[in-house]
Amino acid sequence: MKTKSIHTAFTILLSSFLFFFVSVSAQSKTGAEAAEEAYRAGNFKKSIELYEGVVAQHLSEGKESPEIYYNLGNAYFRDGQIAQAILNYERALLLDPGDGDIRHNLQFARMRIEDKIDASGTFFLSNWVRSVQNIFNSNQWSKFAIVSFFVFLLCLAGYLFSRMLWLKKTSFYVGLFALLLTIVANIFAFNQKNLRLHRETGIVMSAAASIKTSPDINSKEIFQLHAGTKVKIKGTDANWYEIQIANGSVGWIPKELVEII
Repeated sequence: MKTKSIHTAFTILLSSFLFFFVSVSAQSKTGAEAAEEAYRAGNFKKSIELYEGVVAQHLSEGKESPEIYYNLGNAYFRDGQIAQAILNYERALLLDPGDGDIRHNLQFARMRIEDKIDASGTFFLSNWVRSVQNIFNSNQWSKFAIVSFFVFLLCLAGYLFSRMLWLKKTSFYVGLFALLLTIVANIFAFNQKNLRLHRETGIVMSAAASIKTSPDINSKEIFQLHAGTKVKIKGTDANWYEIQIANGSVGWIPKELVEII
């Protein structure tokens, strides 16, 4: 009788847990589907509200979705809120840097902002390495590294135990290349994860923001930025961010005017 009671209690507890899990998942799915339906119906403000709810739920669970950020960015763009659209496209791209649709929509949205800032010259090799790194996100690079390392181990076994000269040579060179790929993939995975965890860029959300020489409202204005412009956060001082823009110019802006990506 006692064993039966324990079994019944366990069954009820397990059923309750599964019901809660399925219920939460269904709510998230329903929210995303409802947001998509509102978007297709042209009710962009409702779509934004629903997608923001999904984002908030995801963040409370410690996760993020590039697809949700991308769709939210589309809703903001269609609603004419370009800075918010850029912010969410940037967040989506941070999670999935190899997605061409996200990158295309981000570039298109940037054409709608007021500030047209020419980037300071960077070494072409650095740009090439960055473009290769952005093919995959950190998880994908980690999987690539695991596969490459497995190939290296196979080649090492072939080199050590094969009696055929051609197989030894092939195993040596292929293994060396696989080891190099493993190292590079791990570096790229680390860099991508670091960018995601330590977010040091932001988007100006104010229609016009006065950039100061120091973190003081009475300090001299050196230039202005407008909504949608991307900035790099170099430091903080109380309620101010020290920022750098694409052309290398540096200044201070109130924190409330910038949203961290």
